[in-house]
Amino acid sequence: MESVTFKNRTWDVAADIRVPEGFDPAKKYPAIICAHPISSCKEQTSGAIYAERLTALGYVTLAFDASHQGASGGEPRYLEDPATRVEDFRCAVDYLVTLDYVDEDRIGVVGICGGGGYAANATMTDHRIKALGTVVAANYGRLMREGDLSPDAAVATLEAIGRQRTAEARGAEPHITTYIPSSPEEREKAGVTDVDIVNAVEYYRTPRGQQPGSPNKLRFSGLEAAVGFDAFHLAEVLLTQPLQVIVGDVPGAFGSYRDGFELFDRARSAKKDIFVVQGASHYDLYDQPKYVDQAVAKLESFFAENL
Repeated sequence: MESVTFKNRTWDVAADIRVPEGFDPAKKYPAIICAHPISSCKEQTSGAIYAERLTALGYVTLAFDASHQGASGGEPRYLEDPATRVEDFRCAVDYLVTLDYVDEDRIGVVGICGGGGYAANATMTDHRIKALGTVVAANYGRLMREGDLSPDAAVATLEAIGRQRTAEARGAEPHITTYIPSSPEEREKAGVTDVDIVNAVEYYRTPRGQQPGSPNKLRFSGLEAAVGFDAFHLAEVLLTQPLQVIVGDVPGAFGSYRDGFELFDRARSAKKDIFVVQGASHYDLYDQPKYVDQAVAKLESFFAENL
């Protein structure tokens, strides 16, 4: 593994590039970009699990930290901006095509959770990406709009964001909130029992998956664009590349089960498949071998056929 950077606009995006065993720089290799979930970083599931496993199958892999997050540059910090997140993928492709050992006609993407939604959106408009795999893909815009599931949740959210932006414009400190409870104890005290939230806290806020690049911080005033974002917009028109969707059959609050089926149904792709991992929840497919093994096996056959 080598730590590298590539540019998005004026800042550096931090990434880890992995090459297969027996790597020969004189040869051409297929490459797969691995995209992390919302609030995550490249040292977690996208890099340490999926990039590692795909590299072992013979692919060059590139796992990166989203702009404004992790070790990547971009101000302000802790920003979750969909347009920038999607542009990160295009910049990652820009970087890969400069490497003599990467076959520019065999570049694919794997996105996990929110990274899967962004990966789908990027693949629609960058057809240098030849195959798309998603693992528990989530549409972050849908999550933001649903809020507490009331009809006016999105409007109430936008009004609150607007008030905070006004305050910051007048000199107030930025409001940095959290994605999830900061510890299992905090989650228990709040009485939250949904499987996705329980497992998110366990993954991100305990030694199971906790990493410095994933600090559970989110800039609230930067969320307006996310509320209006649909990761799957125009999939029925522009998403023509081969598609492999992977979901677990244990549904939770993040909605990746239904998002996966929506992406599958909407995609124009002539070659597409959806694989449901039985007994797996959203976070089981981040790092639990019993379920990750099934996902990787499906990705192995998919990319072998399409890259």
